[in-house]
Amino acid sequence: MIRRTLAAVLALAAGSALLTACGAGDAADAAVGTAGGGPKLNIGPDQHRVRGTKDPKSAALVPARVRGTGELRIGVDAGGIPPLSFYATDDKTLIGVEEDLATLVADTLGLTPRFEPLSWENLFVGLDSGKLDAVLSNVTVTEERKDKYDFATYRLDQLAMETKKGSGWRVRGAADVAGKSIAVSSGTNQEKILLDWSRADEKAGRKPVDIKYFQKATDVYLALQSGRIDGYFGPNPTAAYHVATAGQTEIAGTFSGGGAHLKGEIAATTHKGSGLAAAYAAALNKVIDDGRYAKVLARWGLSGEAVPHSRINPPGLPRTTN
Repeated sequence: MIRRTLAAVLALAAGSALLTACGAGDAADAAVGTAGGGPKLNIGPDQHRVRGTKDPKSAALVPARVRGTGELRIGVDAGGIPPLSFYATDDKTLIGVEEDLATLVADTLGLTPRFEPLSWENLFVGLDSGKLDAVLSNVTVTEERKDKYDFATYRLDQLAMETKKGSGWRVRGAADVAGKSIAVSSGTNQEKILLDWSRADEKAGRKPVDIKYFQKATDVYLALQSGRIDGYFGPNPTAAYHVATAGQTEIAGTFSGGGAHLKGEIAATTHKGSGLAAAYAAALNKVIDDGRYAKVLARWGLSGEAVPHSRINPPGLPRTTN
């Protein structure tokens, strides 16, 4: 799948050709129109990002070896998942909420951001080898990961139940999904939560959830529009992006990726003991306080994932058992 297709797939999946792509040589930015004539999401290479200014107190926390390079080497996902991290319509410029927030952090630390698009597993290899100073790629804090990495949180880890627009369905927990047909990706936190809900429904004498698995996002949204499934349970950022661009679905409920007993958080990730987590947290708290952070989340439709402040190594998702 080419990069541009990755940027467009969620908008096109419901049969809606709302993405107006400009060629690499076009001067105008490409934009995705939101339902109801609301603000547009700019997916062109000229992003007009919200920029930060150097904060001497935060910058002083950067270890000398990194400060001396003048750069912050930041790993992002090469998979291209809007609105997190994906390629603009020129097929070469990395854009998304992760790049925006990473740029703000680098600006505040007085460093130049240098993005390294890598596969998921190689992001952590990059940290381990010293190739990267940070990873901003929708990484959830977990207790297992805290053994090797330090974290500075910057977004809530939220999941969303997406349903056909106008369904009137609202999901708050197990009872609301009893007997419903719901698509989910295998091996994810949302699958675990859905399975837990289904078991709770059966224990209470209700119908279990009819769980469906699809290979492609296009298949999920075609099934949703045709009524073959009632909902899709997935990451909130991608659901919010699809709702905003296609205008044919809505969010029936949002939930913590950590489950009922833990507020999951997404964090800037760095090698344990590198000394950088404190600098990241200080920079994030600076832009949270001055309002720039809120502007970045708002431009990608993710204001609901805002954190009140950045935390270093908070409680993470519990360890898995074999």
